[in-house]
Amino acid sequence: MNAAASLFVIAAPSGAGKTTLVKALLERNPALCFSVSYTTRRQRKTEVQGRDYFFVEPEEFARLQCGGEFLEAALVFGNHYGTSRSQVERHLARGEHVILEIDWQGARQVRASMPGCVTIFILPPSRGELERRLRGRGTDTRAVIEQRLGDALGDMSHWGEFDYVIINDKLERAVADLEAVIGGEGQACRVSNPELERRIQNIFV
Repeated sequence: MNAAASLFVIAAPSGAGKTTLVKALLERNPALCFSVSYTTRRQRKTEVQGRDYFFVEPEEFARLQCGGEFLEAALVFGNHYGTSRSQVERHLARGEHVILEIDWQGARQVRASMPGCVTIFILPPSRGELERRLRGRGTDTRAVIEQRLGDALGDMSHWGEFDYVIINDKLERAVADLEAVIGGEGQACRVSNPELERRIQNIFV
């Protein structure tokens, strides 16, 4: 890992496997700190308050946002999400690497507030695989899936705004790529890598 504490911002379109990838990363690297976001979204049965998200009512979210508590905030699929500025700054002050899992809109805000952060975008290996993953979740209605698929394809076009891109084809390989980036050795995943750019363009075919 890098000697200096860094903020790693990880974003992805819905269905790219970002959450699974981040969980695997944290299991293998317990010293990393995960920034738990606030959201007005309904809590799912498998989720734990304070571990996956801080689930709050819209009024509480608005109060926190007006008070300047959020490093970034975004409206995604009709729900509000926000990152606690004080939580992130506290971890960095302790010399701890922080992992922030958000969408591209939030990543853009964080980049403006903390230009020293490292931004990483996760892509699915193909459009077909993206659709398969979204339909295989079993947690959303058909209408929601269609909306998520359309939005995800639009989100994917923002990959060029990030420092690194990881194509999540095989989980073990993707985790290894992510660890390399965090360790300062992820040159193959830099957006400036011509070979990586060719692979990315094939995803959109």
